[in-house]
Amino acid sequence: MNHRILFSFMCIGLVLTACQPASQEPSSQESEKKEEVLAEEKRVIATTVSSTELAGALDLELVGIPTSYKELPSRYDELPEIGNPMSPDMEMVRSLRPDEVWSVTTLETDLQEPFNQADIDVQFLDFQSVEAMSEEILAIGEQFDRVEQATALVDSFHDKADEVKQETEAYEAPSVLILMGVPGSYLVATEHSYIGDLVQMAGGENIVQGENEAEYLASNTEYLQQANPDVILRAAHGMPEEVVDMFNEEFQANDIWKHFNAVQSGQVYDLEELIFGTTGNIAVVEALEELQKMLYPVPN
Repeated sequence: MNHRILFSFMCIGLVLTACQPASQEPSSQESEKKEEVLAEEKRVIATTVSSTELAGALDLELVGIPTSYKELPSRYDELPEIGNPMSPDMEMVRSLRPDEVWSVTTLETDLQEPFNQADIDVQFLDFQSVEAMSEEILAIGEQFDRVEQATALVDSFHDKADEVKQETEAYEAPSVLILMGVPGSYLVATEHSYIGDLVQMAGGENIVQGENEAEYLASNTEYLQQANPDVILRAAHGMPEEVVDMFNEEFQANDIWKHFNAVQSGQVYDLEELIFGTTGNIAVVEALEELQKMLYPVPN
């Protein structure tokens, strides 16, 4: 009798064990799908115009955008503004409970400490050259399951650069001076600046080379006149109309400018700030098209 009872309990135990679901490790496909969902759900704040434009190009949702006079993608019109890219409102940023906050490396020196003090993790995107920006775009595309869009965008940069090179390589490269103006003063941009990188891609030779990867140097008009560039490009950082007026006054009042080849040949150009910023932006194709016209004008 006792043996029959024991046998019965053993059978019940085996049946219950068999009914338990087997523990399974999640498949790699399931893990990837979960990561994609988590990336889609991330609350991202773009604190600069260039990173906001990139988010729009990659069809990404944001929870906060910068305050700017520039036109941002209309899909973000109703989003809260977190202030000027160079001095974000940290309380506003924190109130939006972001998972990621995007700025750019050119602002890292000024903004890393304020973000640290506010206990906010920030990602400084490297937009200081087209190649560095392309790598950032591809990485974000991978992270947010936008590989196709990111790859297409980067390919458009490279295709345009190749096209410009093919169309200009038979000509002698023009020497170029790039002036970066702010209201009241201006600096000289080196090949390490974003615009300097674009000029190099467009086939120009910057007359000013920066040491220690300096993006901008103080202006010395006598030295610049000795270099005598074929083309002068004047860029504005903020308040472009005032900067253009400042440049015009400087070129009229300072007699040395009339001795520059670029001035005598009428090859002095004011760059559109929306395309030619101090940091990279997704308007690379438009920028290269404009530079090709300026550096290699078609004779009348």
